[in-house]
Amino acid sequence: MTATADAEAAANELTPLAEYLGSVLRRLRALPPLDLDLTQAYGNVLAEDVVAPHAYPAFDQAAIDGYAARWEDISGASRAGSGYGPAQHGSPRPVRLNVVGDLGAASWRPVRLTPGSCFSVAAGSPLPIAADVVVPVEWTDQGMAAVEIFRVPKRGYGLRRAGEELPAGTLLARAGSYISPALVAVFAATGIGHVVVRPSPRVVIVATGDELVDVGRGSQPGQVVDINSHALTAAAAEVGALAYRVGICDDDPEGLRGLLEDQTLRADLIITTGGTGAGPGDMIRRVLSRRDGGRASPVSFREVALYPGSTLGFGTVGAEEVPVVCLPGEPGAALIGFEVLARPAIQLLAGAEPVFRPSVRAHLLETVSSPAGLREFRPAHVAERRGGGYTVQPLRGGPYTLSGLAEANGLVVLGERVTTAAAGSTVDVLLLDRRR
Repeated sequence: MTATADAEAAANELTPLAEYLGSVLRRLRALPPLDLDLTQAYGNVLAEDVVAPHAYPAFDQAAIDGYAARWEDISGASRAGSGYGPAQHGSPRPVRLNVVGDLGAASWRPVRLTPGSCFSVAAGSPLPIAADVVVPVEWTDQGMAAVEIFRVPKRGYGLRRAGEELPAGTLLARAGSYISPALVAVFAATGIGHVVVRPSPRVVIVATGDELVDVGRGSQPGQVVDINSHALTAAAAEVGALAYRVGICDDDPEGLRGLLEDQTLRADLIITTGGTGAGPGDMIRRVLSRRDGGRASPVSFREVALYPGSTLGFGTVGAEEVPVVCLPGEPGAALIGFEVLARPAIQLLAGAEPVFRPSVRAHLLETVSSPAGLREFRPAHVAERRGGGYTVQPLRGGPYTLSGLAEANGLVVLGERVTTAAAGSTVDVLLLDRRR
């Protein structure tokens, strides 16, 4: 059998990524809903639809500083040029109105306009009854007892009617929506003080391996700096999780079991990195895949058609059956594994929709090769083209390079059947939400 045939045979034994993801995500459920004060709701996902209990604006109000008047009283202020522009022929004829009072945003007593009168109003103040226009201050002589108006705005100018923007009963946001600062403003404006949300998942990250040492030093033979627990904690926080880095756990079976058991008390999801292989030193796999009596293993490890990092684990730990995702120890493979497995799991627990990153179709700027039978996720830079569409440039070094992942704003996705993608061809690209 040739080397190519050997590779194809091995690939045929792998679980397709889509099949594996489906089997994992079907086992997860969104966290139970929680009623939160509006000031704490930002960053969470709504657990139910939100409908406006009150209209916004709540009452007819002035939108600008000026004079609230009846349009019919001022419509003759300029025979030559009404509206927003200056008069084109002759001089405008001012109209004089009596100013019968001042209204501010804190005014609450209802008042009514009589013919030939107006009120001086501040932006946000309630409109007098019968007022249908607010004349900007700069279009007048700014009089106090009486005012002369030189230009005439259109009827309805300078005011906002009750419910003009959001009538009572308006659907403000659907379940699954992310609560942004602007949405908080909308909720507050319509009288909402509490919302029902899915809480942010509590995610614990554990790195395993006798060889690991903490950051702040360089690696040397027999020692490897713990990159993954720091990077994965940041990745979980980027998704919106409450991320907790436990740090390094040695390859001690009892210590590892005890650590994971302790973490189930504060975790909605545990992510481990390292030890997923089948070798004698791969302690995570040995400990978590051990059968309890005749029952099936609580965590199963699968060879998935994924490049980089084909071995992934998923199951539950502890009496509370907290979900656990087991990622490879190689940093590039761990970060890609997080993107394709851990990130969707966090999104699902949070009740977010959709659980996967957005993607676009883009024209490839450089020919790339890909392993047969594996779905590859390759760091790339994606850019919008003038006139529409996208281009994508694969970054140097392929998917294992941390520098490429650090520069990437997208991941080119090359399917299991793709061995070569030619420059100019169209490929799928996952968009990374880098804040740049």
